Amino acid sequence: MRTNQPQTIYLSDYQAPAYFVDQVDLRFELFEDGARVHSKLALRRNPEASVGAPLELNGDSLTLESLTLDGEALPASRYQNEGDKLVVPGVPAKFELAVVTWIEPQKNTRLEGLYKSSGMFCTQCEAEGFRCITYYPDRPDVMARFRTRVEADKSAYPILLSNGNPVEQGDLDDGRHFVTWEDPFPKPAYLFALVAGDLLEKKDTFTTCSGRNIDLRMYVEPRNSEKCDYAMDALKRSMRWDEEVYGREYDLDIFMIVAVDDFNMGAMENKGLNIFNSSCVLASQDTATDAAFQRIEAIVAHEYFHNWSGNRVTCRDWFQLSLKEGFTVFRDSQFSADMGSPTVKRIEDVTLLRTAQFAEDAGPMAHPIRPASYMEITNFYTLTIYEKGAEVVRMLHNLLGSEMFRKGSDLYFERHDGQAVTTDDFVRAMEDASGRDLNQFRLWYEQAGTPIVTVVDDYDESDGIYRLTIKQSIPDTPGQTHKKPQHIPFAMGLLNRAGEPLPLNLSAEEQNGPQDRVLELTESEHCVEFHGLSERPVPSLLRDFSAPVRVQYSWTREQLLFLMSHDPDGFNRWDAGQRLAVDVIQSLLGAPDDAPIEPRLVDAYRQLLNNVSLDQALVAKMLLLPSEAYLVELSEQADVPAIHAARERVLKHLAHALRDELLTCYQRNLDHGDYRLSPEAIARRSLRNIALAWLLHIDDEQALALASEQVENADNMTDRLGALRAMVNSRFETQRNQALTAFYQRFSDDPQVVELWFSVQASSDRAGQLPQIQQLLQHPAFDWKNPNKVRSVVGAFAGQNLSAFHSPDGTGYQFLAEQVCRLDDSNPQIAARLVSPLTRWKKFAPHHREQMKAALERIRDKDELSRDVYEVVHKSLAD
Repeated sequence: MRTNQPQTIYLSDYQAPAYFVDQVDLRFELFEDGARVHSKLALRRNPEASVGAPLELNGDSLTLESLTLDGEALPASRYQNEGDKLVVPGVPAKFELAVVTWIEPQKNTRLEGLYKSSGMFCTQCEAEGFRCITYYPDRPDVMARFRTRVEADKSAYPILLSNGNPVEQGDLDDGRHFVTWEDPFPKPAYLFALVAGDLLEKKDTFTTCSGRNIDLRMYVEPRNSEKCDYAMDALKRSMRWDEEVYGREYDLDIFMIVAVDDFNMGAMENKGLNIFNSSCVLASQDTATDAAFQRIEAIVAHEYFHNWSGNRVTCRDWFQLSLKEGFTVFRDSQFSADMGSPTVKRIEDVTLLRTAQFAEDAGPMAHPIRPASYMEITNFYTLTIYEKGAEVVRMLHNLLGSEMFRKGSDLYFERHDGQAVTTDDFVRAMEDASGRDLNQFRLWYEQAGTPIVTVVDDYDESDGIYRLTIKQSIPDTPGQTHKKPQHIPFAMGLLNRAGEPLPLNLSAEEQNGPQDRVLELTESEHCVEFHGLSERPVPSLLRDFSAPVRVQYSWTREQLLFLMSHDPDGFNRWDAGQRLAVDVIQSLLGAPDDAPIEPRLVDAYRQLLNNVSLDQALVAKMLLLPSEAYLVELSEQADVPAIHAARERVLKHLAHALRDELLTCYQRNLDHGDYRLSPEAIARRSLRNIALAWLLHIDDEQALALASEQVENADNMTDRLGALRAMVNSRFETQRNQALTAFYQRFSDDPQVVELWFSVQASSDRAGQLPQIQQLLQHPAFDWKNPNKVRSVVGAFAGQNLSAFHSPDGTGYQFLAEQVCRLDDSNPQIAARLVSPLTRWKKFAPHHREQMKAALERIRDKDELSRDVYEVVHKSLAD
């Protein structure tokens, strides 16, 4: 058991660096057994630092070969090498420090710093990976200009890349060569990147709004040459959109993307050289689903948008991480909405938020968007930082309006270009540009937890007044109690019995008021009156999910059915269906097997299936029942087997009752033309595959034949995988196994598709019971060193296959604990993320709770536990 507790770092202890770096000159000598890194730093003392302050540089797993100050070699007596820190006392106010280190990228399984992946050298330096390359003040508020020379064997590594523009290249002795790159813009070390490999280059160009021609290049392994076009097109769409919507033009002469198989994250926005997890950038209709194409478009946009919201203006310290991530997620969400269906995009974003981020807010790792402390920064690349952070920026956009928000973002970029700043600097720019007082709004950055907005209504028939009493509260979270009311934009509307929107008159004098309003909640309690109403209206609350809050209101099933059919707000129409389905499923928990199921539910879903005039992409979303994970999140003490059984019962009930409509929907949405990625074509495929999945849930023989034909003959991965998933989740075991075998044989040479194959099985309660999961870990295609493979089996089992993972005998928890302990020795970042399903152990029924706790304690007691896992486990077990 580990005895040395990792150090907690506090925002309140922030101090500016004692020394700044103006220029970094790097030379990498890459060899098969390691790499020699020559670093030359031009340093100067911060005028606010004390004279005589020692120079402190971060380091991790480095062999120091030499250290020179202003050309003079320093003996060991002139510095202290403390393992993770190099301290040089007695340095002048301005000087040059040269450092030579030896590292071994080939043995780097943590995938931080410089490492090898599929025969290529590549880097991942966010958050603190640069210290694994050379000694450096590895913090985001130290920004410098970088010049990088990369040397390697020309035959093995013909492509040598780094940040900025290429300025020099040539051949060296012994078959080696070099390329020198210069980045004219100061950046923190976490944005440094290097790639060396035998890669295929794909070229394109983009002309900016000012007429500059930008070289666009993608680098992939030759086997992936046919998977680049979509990402390249998405990049050009992103560049044009950022010019038109935010006025941001690209600033270098070249923009590069590299696809890497072994990568802990989705992608990284290194200046001018974005490194992507292969699964997040490579796509063709034969190998990627519609969802994967949309994800790739969003991630390409996200990393490109970081060029300004993250690179040109970066975060002062890691507590400000949401400064760049929340803002950029909001920007990529806007972009995706503009490229497709805004309503469907909103539903997807909110589904993730309410299922996973709300759970994070209610769990042991709950933290504000701007955390007050951490032990290991990689544990704070969370949904709170990203998704809730984006929702907070969205609220600013809604409160200020598009025009003022744009003025605020322009001011932010102008005021802070080339600086490392804070979330408060961002809010202040919005405040100064708009004239709005956002002091109370800043609480969104300071307080953890999901606000609860409770609504009680009353209708005064004699005076025609409809009253809403709205209260807000925020539950206690670790380290925070008695929280202050927050500034909540609360969008709403009212409908009459015919489904028509009503004017929202806030006084008897007001006439023909707007049909929707955004109420600004700033107090613990508000009472709002709407006048001139001749009947009791049906409220449509929190339209378009205008704030990341939980709404509590006593909707009747009649009201929810009504809103499903009539609400003009597409998001709330979907939300009404979700609330109705949740209510029906929850009513069956613990009920006898013959308990009746709400008969009007079938009618509601029949109307959806037959409504061809409604946006079919919205229909597809509305047909999806609430997930087991969301139902768990809504439970006080979750009994997963009972939740699974109740949800399955409702799904089978609907599928039996709607069999004819489902078959008609399937046939109606067959597409015999060429494959297209249009919103309409995506909606048709989605509806077709949902219908097929529902039919196979009732073991329909006709659906089995349709699925078998679709798996074999589909011209795209969406339909092929959709049919395969439906078969895997059916009782037709022989056909399931045959389809899985044939699928693997067809795509065994494609790592990204094999990951889909793993995930389909691991996430299925029929094909993914623990014995089958253990078999997948022994499969020749599984690789413990590849994070994608680990996520596709272990992550999918624990995070998506809830009924199997939460097996009453506790074996699922024991299994996850074993895998976390194994991974902790090689890749602690991935290990820490896999712990997450165990951290909410207090949320579950007693027979789950104690076994989940025991699994956490087993991890806690592992020898030499990493800082990453230590923090998550100890916070989870804390009282």
